[in-house]
Amino acid sequence: MSTGLFGTDGVRGAWGEKLTVELALAIGDAAVTITEKDRPRAVILRDTRESGPVLEAGLAAGIAAAGGDALIAGVLPTPAAPLLLAKHGLDLAFVVSASHNPFGDNGIKIFGADGDKIADEHEAEIERLVALGHPVNSTHPGHIEPLRGAFEDYLRALHERYSSLDLSGTRILLDCANGATSSAAPEIFRRLGAQVEVLADEPNGQNINEGCGSTHVETLAQRAAEGDWDAAFAFDGDGDRVMAVDSDGNVVDGDDMLLLLAGHMTTQGSLRGGVALTVMANYGLHAAFERAGIEVTTTPVGDRNVLAALRDLDWRLGGEQSGHIIDLDTGPCGDGIGTALLALEALGGLPLVERPGFDRLPQELINVKVASQGGFEGNEVLSELIKAESALLSGRGRVLVRASGTEPLIRVMVEAPTADETHSVCSKIADAVANELGKV
Repeated sequence: MSTGLFGTDGVRGAWGEKLTVELALAIGDAAVTITEKDRPRAVILRDTRESGPVLEAGLAAGIAAAGGDALIAGVLPTPAAPLLLAKHGLDLAFVVSASHNPFGDNGIKIFGADGDKIADEHEAEIERLVALGHPVNSTHPGHIEPLRGAFEDYLRALHERYSSLDLSGTRILLDCANGATSSAAPEIFRRLGAQVEVLADEPNGQNINEGCGSTHVETLAQRAAEGDWDAAFAFDGDGDRVMAVDSDGNVVDGDDMLLLLAGHMTTQGSLRGGVALTVMANYGLHAAFERAGIEVTTTPVGDRNVLAALRDLDWRLGGEQSGHIIDLDTGPCGDGIGTALLALEALGGLPLVERPGFDRLPQELINVKVASQGGFEGNEVLSELIKAESALLSGRGRVLVRASGTEPLIRVMVEAPTADETHSVCSKIADAVANELGKV
């Protein structure tokens, strides 16, 4: 993968610094140029950040300047991108979002005509053209126009997929993170008959992910424990992830979801192969799948790695502990709303608290914000410490330390037999990372 403009999930950074309208224009221009089509058609959708409309306008201008047609879909969850590509026979989709990041960040994800995020080599070519300052001003500029009915297209697809799911009498609590699911999620649950209460569904451009959503699921957990809910779900800013909470206030993460979904699909005979997990999946989940006779493959962190494994193995289901779940039978992208509905389908009318469980090894994750990730690889002090702590936990737990692909963070994750040992080892390594790389 290229190492400058694009990270593990498109282009991402602070608005006004890395992410500017000029950059958006250049990316739109370059992406259209490499399609090598006379008049490619591209859809743009976004989340609710205040910088979204400006970046949307920049992308649209770049697309049209290069001779393409830009279709503006407005605020929609990221998983609507592959759906709109297929439905309207489009060539590109751009999603303006920084997912779970704070509102001051933004990003641009690009999907190809096949519904997948564009390949590494295409990212590299866009990056090369942007760096060269390669604007294409076509003698016949394209059009910029709204894509009418895009919101309903997404809802209709969900409704058709889950038309047999009757949620009448089911009490659902939703946390929409003041993001892209704020309108869509409550609407589809109500259409399916659920009684819905909604939190964090009043975006103002600056409150996306602020103390809410899947990265602050404690807010939902507190509220869920106060009421009699069959299930509660928290989405992230762009709607491709979901975390859940049961009626006892227990958090149900992506690992729990995968166990529930895989068991349901196995019973139906529809699993197709095994389950793709990332290295962040809890060891206890591996043991649970082994007992159930369900095969597992492990990938690096990132939904594109999960998707690649599913495609290579011709499997159906995979995902991340963060709640990014891919069901290839419904699409190549995580869909938080779709995953929540699939979980309810798997429960068969039971409340979420009745889900199957597994013996989870205590796990702690510390995100260390550093001045620079550049010194992480090859740092002898950190390498020796990680090696030593891993050896001490061999056969009992594990250590995983990695640089984030979307933020200036080093992520330190430790699993050990007890919570005290887990915290001790994780804190020790996190402190060393901060000392070596300069904590911000």
